[in-house]
Amino acid sequence: MTKKICLVTGCAGFIGSHLTQRLIDLGHLVVGVDNFFSGYVHNMKGFLDHPDFKFHEVSITEDGLIESLKEEYPDLDVIFQLAAIVSVPYSVEHPKLTMEVNFEASRKMIESSTKLGISTFVFAGSAAEYGNEERLPVCEEYATDEVERFSPYGVAKYKASSLIEKSDSGCSLRFFNIFGPRQDPTSQYSGVISRFVDFGLDGKNMVIFGDGTQSRDFLYISDVIDSYLIAAGLDPHGRGPLTGVYNVGTGNGISILELANTISTLTDAPFEVVFKPERAGDIKHSRADVSKITATGFSPLVSFEDGLKKTIEWARSCK
Repeated sequence: MTKKICLVTGCAGFIGSHLTQRLIDLGHLVVGVDNFFSGYVHNMKGFLDHPDFKFHEVSITEDGLIESLKEEYPDLDVIFQLAAIVSVPYSVEHPKLTMEVNFEASRKMIESSTKLGISTFVFAGSAAEYGNEERLPVCEEYATDEVERFSPYGVAKYKASSLIEKSDSGCSLRFFNIFGPRQDPTSQYSGVISRFVDFGLDGKNMVIFGDGTQSRDFLYISDVIDSYLIAAGLDPHGRGPLTGVYNVGTGNGISILELANTISTLTDAPFEVVFKPERAGDIKHSRADVSKITATGFSPLVSFEDGLKKTIEWARSCK
């Protein structure tokens, strides 16, 4: 495979750091951008000093970012736009900033990459683009302008995905619930799995908002990275590249109560659940229709339980 120069925004984040590591392992050069709003230097320890990694501490909202990076790296040809405000509650409290970061910055990056002839643009979309969609599994075409979205986060992600789809240039991957090592359980941005794992290893009671019957489509981080490589046409097996919008998940729903039970078993913690009132805006069920991404040859390789075991092993090593 030809060595590519790839830009990864959000390279110090949970997902961005895994993507950066895999790209370097495959022999590509990575230009990483992060301003540490929600990322950490320690996430980059596996590649920070690698000769094929060039780091820039900067916000994606900076004017002329892509132009300046293209000038410095003339062969830059692949952009993975992962940087974002990732907390839904934070987006509700800071709607203007969220639109600036999650949509306007992405829009400028898309326009710049087109103008500069950069061939590949891959955007990190979200299941939040569907709002509280009750038709399951959720198909890509269910996200329309008429859908009521509960947060500026979901609105901004949808607007960016729509821009990519209408321009017929680049790809937006609508991820459902991602989990795995480096997902910080102490952060307000973390998912339910990282928090439950932390509870389990500390021998604490699981805390569930609502009755626990709500369900999610959980996808392990290494499978997420596989989908990014396919989307960009950098997959070692020759799959991709992709254009348009694709759901990325497993197509399976796991209830929060089942999740809590499984993690309690795997961490040898007592299975005691503290139920708290359901949070406003929480979606009851979320499960992806993955037929479109499956048609590209993508298939999750890590089972839900194996992914949990890997995540618990990592979390235990951090204690």
